[in-house]
Amino acid sequence: MAGAGEKKGKKDDNGIGTAIDFVLSNARLVLGVGGAAMLGIATLAAKRMYDRAISAPASPSRASQSGKRSWEEPSWLGSSTRLLNKDMKATVSRSLQTLPTDPSAFESGSVRPKPPNLKTQTDLKKTRLRMSLQEKLFTYYKKHVAIPPTEQGCAKQAAVEICAELRNFIHSKFPDMPLRDMHLSGSLYDDLQVVRADHIQLMVPLAVERNLWSCVPGEETILSLPGFCLLRRENLEYFPRGTSYWDRCVVGGYLCPKAVVATFEKVVAGSINWPAIGSMLGYLIRPVVPSESLILEVQYEEDRRLFIDFLPVVALGERAAVAKSHRLQCYGSMWRLSQRGAETAALIGRDQQDSGCRCLCLKVLKAICRYNLPIAHLTASHLTNILLHACEKETDWSQGALADRFLHVLRETVGHLESGELPSALDPKVNLFSELTAEEVDEMGYFLYCSLSEPELLLRTGE
Repeated sequence: MAGAGEKKGKKDDNGIGTAIDFVLSNARLVLGVGGAAMLGIATLAAKRMYDRAISAPASPSRASQSGKRSWEEPSWLGSSTRLLNKDMKATVSRSLQTLPTDPSAFESGSVRPKPPNLKTQTDLKKTRLRMSLQEKLFTYYKKHVAIPPTEQGCAKQAAVEICAELRNFIHSKFPDMPLRDMHLSGSLYDDLQVVRADHIQLMVPLAVERNLWSCVPGEETILSLPGFCLLRRENLEYFPRGTSYWDRCVVGGYLCPKAVVATFEKVVAGSINWPAIGSMLGYLIRPVVPSESLILEVQYEEDRRLFIDFLPVVALGERAAVAKSHRLQCYGSMWRLSQRGAETAALIGRDQQDSGCRCLCLKVLKAICRYNLPIAHLTASHLTNILLHACEKETDWSQGALADRFLHVLRETVGHLESGELPSALDPKVNLFSELTAEEVDEMGYFLYCSLSEPELLLRTGE
């Protein structure tokens, strides 16, 4: 009979006992340890009372004192159950109402904190890489790029003294040579030189008569070369050859830059006693031969050398025509239209306005090109113009953004090399890559493209 009663109890249970067991086993996940304990006490009491009720006889005559006792609180529950009934009934009720009914909701993986999504992980990785690159760029600049002020000062002083001696010699020996005041120029003069203070330009302005000479832009000539020009001799019917001092340098009706350089070479390299001047100044001075341009090598300390590039120049309003030949010999009669002064002033001026890192970025890039042979053909002019283009696209040039701007300029450089064109920032019709061969452009583009995935490799100096 007992077995039959037991069987009947289980039959009438209709799965309620199983649900209670399930709730107890998972309450800890929902209510925590304390809440689960209190819920367990209350549920266990309710379950026992329920079990006694369904196992009792159906006849009211069989009700006894022990039956009444079965509906009372068990003595072992004590004050804990009373506390639950008074203070936690509402809380437990709300918890039971929100308890999930799907067993899969209680799997261990479902309650673990969600890992960061892929985008968040990528952003964090990029931030760490940028911070690491930022530190490496500043370290690279301090160790391999920046020139000690004392070295810069000594090099500038040597250049100033030699410039003064050369000016005095030309004015005394060739008083009829029409020249304006010589002056120093270049990255050392503008505090943009990197690695070593070893080169500077000595600009020698020619005084040319405006009514005898005219500028013909390169794009208007049969050579069709923007960025260069021809200086044509004019008014020969009224002012025949010999009227101008510079008629001796005319070839085919145009002032030839190579002939002008050759004239100064006779003076500077053939007439001046440089050993004597060097001994007086405490330097070792000698012309560099052979050379396509006129260059003086100055050893001003035992391990310090300075190369002075002697550059004849003709002023053309805001621009200057420099006697620096094109790489291809077919353009040997053309003068280079230089906008270096305006480009440098634009870059420095923007940095002064917002205390930016443009010049710092330029110096780092120049040093990288100097240390890495595959990109040695990228000149300061190329890099300056790429930076000026980047300034039009990016506004944040603070010191803290150096790594981001550095990477941006690298990508811009790769883009220009892929297209084979670098428009001048101040004269867009001029392609500054026009003097590079297709092979040189491809080699530099491939090298920089490969470096984009690991730009730190560019900071190796081979030392």
